[in-house]
Amino acid sequence: MLKDEIAIVTGSSRGIGKEIAKKLAEQGMKLTIVGSSSQIAETAEELKIMGYPNVLPVQADVTKEEDMIAVVDKTIETYGSVDLLVNNAGVGFFKLTEEVSLEEWKKVFEVNVQGVFLATKAVLPHMKKRKAGTIINISSDVARYTIPNGAAYTATKYAVQGFSGSVAQEVREYGIRVGTVNPGMVDTYFAESTQGLPEKKDWLKVEDIANAVVYMASAPKYMMIDEIILHPFAQQYPIA
Repeated sequence: MLKDEIAIVTGSSRGIGKEIAKKLAEQGMKLTIVGSSSQIAETAEELKIMGYPNVLPVQADVTKEEDMIAVVDKTIETYGSVDLLVNNAGVGFFKLTEEVSLEEWKKVFEVNVQGVFLATKAVLPHMKKRKAGTIINISSDVARYTIPNGAAYTATKYAVQGFSGSVAQEVREYGIRVGTVNPGMVDTYFAESTQGLPEKKDWLKVEDIANAVVYMASAPKYMMIDEIILHPFAQQYPIA
C-alpha cells in the first residue's frame, strides 16, 4: 500500500520519530527525515546500513517557515512528490504553572504547535495540486483531558487536536486526509528522560506508536481515520 510513496517525518533523529521512519522504510517508502541537529545525518546512515537507501536527511528548525518550505522543496526535488507528512517533532516538561517561564511557554508552543502549522502549510499546496495526501500529527492523550503540572504541554496538544480537525475539514474535498495519533505514556526521551529505564518497562514502546502511524497511513484511500488513542495498561487515565 505504501511502497514507493514519499514521506516527510519531523523530529526523527531518535525516539518515536526515528522508529516511525524505520517502520515506513520497511513498507518501502522513500523518506525525508528532519531533525534540528546534525544527529539526523547519523540516523540516515543507520537506516541505510539497515538496507533502506532512500533516506534524505535534512537538518531544519520546525519553528522557522523558511526551513519547512525548504524541506518540502528538497523532498519534491529529490523524489518528485510528497504523499505523507508525519508531524512528530515535539518538546515537553512538567512544572507548576507559576514556575513556567515565559521563554519555556513560548518554546513549547513554537515547537509543538507552530511547527505542526508550518510543516502542514508548506506541504498543502503540493497535496492540493495532486488531490491526494495524508497528514498525521503525533499528539498526546492529554489532548483529550488535563493533568496537573502540565498546563503548557497540555495546552499545546489541545491546540494540535483543534488544528488537525479544522484542517481535515478544509482539505477533504482535495482528497487529503488529516489525523492524529494520541499516545499515553511512552518509553522514550520525552521531557529529558532516558529511554529504557526499568520503571518504564510496562509503558508503550516507540514501535507501538510507529505501528499506529503505519496503520493510519495504510488505510484505503476511501477511508479516513481521524484519531488513534493508545495507552499502556499500567497507565491510569480519565475515561471521557
